[in-house]
Amino acid sequence: MTTLRIDTEDSKILQAVKAILETFEVPFEEIKAESPYDPDFVQKIHESEQQIREGKSVTFKKGTNLWDLVNTK
Repeated sequence: MTTLRIDTEDSKILQAVKAILETFEVPFEEIKAESPYDPDFVQKIHESEQQIREGKSVTFKKGTNLWDLVNTK
């Protein structure tokens, strides 16, 4: 038995590979990799990225007192 590993999340590529395997009657098993990250952590990162896109962030400039940034928000 030979094992092939295909690393892609592109659904078109996955569909094409599956179609080829089915055409040649090659048995296969689809195994989806789980993220090594905690889902709550991933959600917080996505929320933070959204806040940055919306301009809800603070830019730190050299010489700025960090406590001034905390007290203004």
